[in-house]
Formats: sequence, C-alpha cells, structure tokens
Amino acid sequence: MAFWDNLWRNNAPQFDSGSASTNAIDLTKRRPSVSLSKQGAANGNLRVNLSWRMRTSDIEGRSRNSGRLLRHPLKFFKPDVVQAHTQGVVNVDLDIGCLYELKDGTKGVVQPLGGFFGDLNSPPYVKLSGDDRFGAPSGETIFVNLDHRDEIARLLFFVYIYDQTPAFDRTHATMTLYPSNGPRIEIELDERAPQARSCAVFMLENVKDELVVRREVRFVYGFQAELDRLYGWGMQWGRGFKAGKV
Repeated sequence: MAFWDNLWRNNAPQFDSGSASTNAIDLTKRRPSVSLSKQGAANGNLRVNLSWRMRTSDIEGRSRNSGRLLRHPLKFFKPDVVQAHTQGVVNVDLDIGCLYELKDGTKGVVQPLGGFFGDLNSPPYVKLSGDDRFGAPSGETIFVNLDHRDEIARLLFFVYIYDQTPAFDRTHATMTLYPSNGPRIEIELDERAPQARSCAVFMLENVKDELVVRREVRFVYGFQAELDRLYGWGMQWGRGFKAGKV
C-alpha cells in the first residue's frame, strides 16, 4: 500500500456505523427486498461495506492435513497447492462501485477506477471512503447521505474485479448495509460464477417516496458498460486506470 493510501485513510471522515444491534436481515432469493423507510432508517448516513475471504472449501484441505503435519513437521516447509492457492486469493482485487441516478436526471458512477470518489454533502450524496487492494477485514466502504433521499432516484451497488483472473468462485464476498437505525442488512454473493468479472449486488431505489433495498446478485462477464446496459443507465464508457497503476 502506498504512503498516500495510508494518508487518505487517516484523514478520512468518520461516520456512525449504525445500530449496535447484533440482528441482521439477510436478503435472499426468497426475501429479496426490504424497506428502509418502514424501518425508520431512511435518514442519516447509510454505510455500505464490501468484504471478502476465501471460501471454506479452499482451506479445508489444510485442516485435513494438520494431523499429518504434526506427525511429520518437516513437511510444513514443503510448498503445496493449498498455500499457493491461498496466496492467489488474497491478491484478488475486488472493488465496490455505485451507479447513481438523481431525480434531476444526473447520472454517474462512484468507484476507485478513475478516481471517482463522489461527495457526501453535495451531489451525488454518495462517497467512497477508500480503495482496499488487499482484502483486509475492513474491506471497502461507500457512504450514502440519506438526508438527501428526496434527490436520489436509484443507486446500483456492484462489485468488479479490477485485474488478474476472474475469482468470484474462489472468494466469498458479502455486502453489508449499516443504516442509521435498525439491524444491518447482508447480501451474500453466494452463487458460483467462475468467469464473471462483475456483479450487480443490490439496488437502492426511491419508489413513491419510499426507499427500498432490492437484492440483485447478477453476475456478468463484462464490466461497468455491461451493467449499464442491463439496467438502462445510458452512459458512455472507456477504459480507465487506478492511480498508481497502468
């Protein structure tokens, strides 16, 4: 991580993380949506966090081998497939992004790619807190200022793999919403899509002055332009780069 990344994190604004309740709402195919308005959570700062880890199936092999390593400790120093596979997963660079559309017709994207970090107190009222390139437990976070909910038409939150090989089948990613009030909302990317490069995770939509969160979890083999096409954003896309990468 570059020095400037650390500087950004240290100076990043701090926000409330929502309710301290341990309860959570899981959005699934059977229960795909929830109303923030009906929960009294349609104001304040909504925190949306992306985190990921290795799938259990990738590390269970090491657990099975633990007894053998105790009997033959020298084998611990031998490189094996699991160790190499684990390192590959840690290096996967998953990024969170958000396509936004405001009531006045303004459209755009908030994402690390291209440095579109957004703004919390002025349009689009969506702000990316930073770019985690190493899969740290804290993951990546986007804040939404719901005090300006009347100016927001819809927000599509998505995940994409910036570089390297597709690895959604090797990582277990979760997007968690922390409203200002009430339980957190969790959406797991629990479907196998080995060749996918992007995934539309959920839509936050203003429907007749009611803020509704709707699970999507739609994997695509392209990037933002394909998500744009699927959801009718109608923007023009070109290849972009992260700061410090070419």
